[in-house]
Amino acid sequence: MTGQNNYTISQNPDVRLLGKMLGDVIRAYGGEKLFRQTEYIRSTSVDRFRGIEGAGESDRGLGALSLDDTLNFVRGFMLFSLLANLAEDRQGLAHEDGATVEEAFERLKKEGVSPDAVLAMLSASLIVPVLTAHPTEVRRKSIIDHKNRIAALMAMRDEGQTSTADGDDIDSAIYRQIALLWQTRPLRREKLFVTDEIENARAYMQEVFLTALPKLYMRWEKALGARPPGFVRLGTWIGGDRDGNPFVNAETLRYAVTRDGGTAIRHYLESIHRLGAGISISSGMSETPESVLALADKSGDLAPSRADEPYRRALSGIYARLAATHVALIGDSPPRPSALAGEPYGGPDELRADLVTVAAGLAKDGDGALSSGGALGRLIRAVEIFGFHLATLDLRQNSDVHERVIAELLRKAGVTSDYAALDEQARVDLLLEELSHNRPLAGAWTEYSEETAKELAIIRAAAKAQADFGRQAITTYNISKTESVSDMLEVYVLLKQAGLYQVAEDGTPSATIMSVPLFETIADLQAAPTTMKAFFSLPPMRALAKARGHQEVMIGYSDSNKDGGYLTSTWELYEASSALAPVFAEAGIAMQLFHGRGGAVGRGGGSAFGAILAQPQGTVQGRIRITEQGEVIAAKYGTVDNAVTSLETMASATMLATLSSDPIDKADVVRFKTAMADLSARAFRHYRGLVYETEGFRTFFRQMTPIGEIATLKIGSRPSSRTASDAIEDLRAIPWVFSWAQARVMLPGWYGTGQALADFADKGLLKAMAGEWSYFQTILANMEMVLAKSDMGIAAHYAGLVEDHDLSQRLFGRIKDGWHAARDSLLDATGQRHLLEAHPALNNSIRLRLPYIEPLNLLQIELMKRYRAGEEDERIGEGIQLTINAIATALRNSG
Repeated sequence: MTGQNNYTISQNPDVRLLGKMLGDVIRAYGGEKLFRQTEYIRSTSVDRFRGIEGAGESDRGLGALSLDDTLNFVRGFMLFSLLANLAEDRQGLAHEDGATVEEAFERLKKEGVSPDAVLAMLSASLIVPVLTAHPTEVRRKSIIDHKNRIAALMAMRDEGQTSTADGDDIDSAIYRQIALLWQTRPLRREKLFVTDEIENARAYMQEVFLTALPKLYMRWEKALGARPPGFVRLGTWIGGDRDGNPFVNAETLRYAVTRDGGTAIRHYLESIHRLGAGISISSGMSETPESVLALADKSGDLAPSRADEPYRRALSGIYARLAATHVALIGDSPPRPSALAGEPYGGPDELRADLVTVAAGLAKDGDGALSSGGALGRLIRAVEIFGFHLATLDLRQNSDVHERVIAELLRKAGVTSDYAALDEQARVDLLLEELSHNRPLAGAWTEYSEETAKELAIIRAAAKAQADFGRQAITTYNISKTESVSDMLEVYVLLKQAGLYQVAEDGTPSATIMSVPLFETIADLQAAPTTMKAFFSLPPMRALAKARGHQEVMIGYSDSNKDGGYLTSTWELYEASSALAPVFAEAGIAMQLFHGRGGAVGRGGGSAFGAILAQPQGTVQGRIRITEQGEVIAAKYGTVDNAVTSLETMASATMLATLSSDPIDKADVVRFKTAMADLSARAFRHYRGLVYETEGFRTFFRQMTPIGEIATLKIGSRPSSRTASDAIEDLRAIPWVFSWAQARVMLPGWYGTGQALADFADKGLLKAMAGEWSYFQTILANMEMVLAKSDMGIAAHYAGLVEDHDLSQRLFGRIKDGWHAARDSLLDATGQRHLLEAHPALNNSIRLRLPYIEPLNLLQIELMKRYRAGEEDERIGEGIQLTINAIATALRNSG
């Protein structure tokens, strides 16, 4: 440690402040020896990255660490990265020009788009971040909570405050939070259950989204000059996503819906309680409208102290009815029960109507200032967008499961003995026949297999959730591995068993839950337009979609990447979206794309603003849903301020992608697309040739990366593979990407692309694409970030873990050559001298962390050697898990 105890080399003053405090904490709580060891390793690593002469030959200091020292050292470096992330988020590192609704609105006006056209588009729009439990968040929530408290204290410090509301010195309070971080166990000891994942997500909804979204809508109302509809809402998969997770069932679905709904209702109760305390208007001082007096008289509030306060009495009645709603839906009384008797609300619209009555009454007196905006306005907006459900819960299951369940239902009902043996047309004909009437297949007294009984229970639980919390509680059913129309029809047959699909007397079908195909492999993406055209050719299905006004299609980034590599995945997603648009237009149905993105670039990560703007012209249509998962949730939605920025980014990008004109000439678009098709084909051959067609690659991958060790982390409730197979095809995309990131290769984010670019003859065309085409710019920008975070020198040490030395040299040589081709081709196309030259803030951010990541990688490799050699000291396994945690924290979007 330096004389100033400065635990960093950053120019960011927040990083310097927090780094110094962390150094002081390590000295105070870890001891002088650990402090000096840590500082020596830090300083020598920093010198190496600065290129100081002789630093490369100096002792790194890692060999002097005992196992106990190693665990403490890794914790220190992990916490530095955590605090650096916090500091940079506060500095707005992720902010992008034009990424506010106000800026988008102004840009559209300059392009000739009228404000009325913008508002009309928003009235038909839907933008939804969908929180999932995909296991890429390695940090415990306790760690994240301490980080958020530090962020809040830093914000107070920015405002010039020197003490907290309780009188504590702010700098001392920050130091104490860092000390608490140091003494908080960073690893989970128990595997997460689905209920834990539900509670983790619910905490973000309660602490962040319930505040952030109404706050945003008030800002948007000012920017747009009118009150926009509730076009940004909240979604979740957690508790309804059963694909490969045997622990999600009807009970977890009920738990998720009830816990989320209770959170929303209790939030409204607290808001109404505060409003009652504040709206002290006396009927002797103001004329009260009859509508408000009616509410007040209906409340049953006869307290003499409020006899002349009709608004308070009206709110007392609203509170009583909402408290009764809590009892009816949640099953218990709210924390602050009402002393009045109230009839439960029949739905959120009834609650909103009462609140609007209060607001309208306030508007009739004076200049209306008491009714516009403020707490009452935010509450009305919250009820509009969150209802009694808080977040719309998606269902998801694999099509193979549906096929088995439908086959059993048909067999037990005596319809057909072997549904699985039927060809596609026969399946479609049979399923359409079942969907032409309301007679269920499932018998009340029929015994079914455990799998079928479980799926039927889930469908019935979904029907109960809609009945209790409203139709917005569950609206979509996503089908993994969709390959055909019958996959979509099977879901409607299942929904029919609980009355969620019905046929009217005139034969018109209706469904309160939409069957949504998920196209995720390259072949499935290529077949998507044909599949959807066949689906719309079926009169009942086209009638369903027309009645709803839109049909959703989900496209998967993770599995398509694992299947075909980075460039081919991005291109096939682009092509599928482009090809789907005319299919929907011909059917006269609006298209809603659901983007299954992850945090890492190999799983569709990167800038959401850039990604939405890079969508093919005409495919956004004001409607977009995007998965948010793992470490991305904490990064984007960990605080109200971060959430406001992230949600506004999605909204502004969707507005621009829908209404802004394409700046590229159509002839250039044709040229660019032709080039991309060629590049994709080349990249696909290189990627598949390495990953799926090279003998020994599976062994090389499993020995070089910590894929096996990652499986020991207790970061999710579901298994790492869908089956017991160790084939890469059966491995989930998350551990595939995560393990390559840990080894600093990050292969899923670039491999094949460099060779394709290098082999492409027309380098001038590549430069034109990089300069003019937002889609290609986004591809290169995301790949550039990944290349900057990878390190072939460190990766070579991981390659040394492979037992077959010749295999290791041969395959790692191909990977290394591909990396150099990717870097050199990218620099040539973008005209840069080094990676991220055009993005200095991001470059500085990454370079700040590199000296802190390399020692972690080297320690991880040494610990893996000992672990794989059979050493049984539990500190070795703990050390590996800590290094995984620390490296992931430093890399940020590694999963």
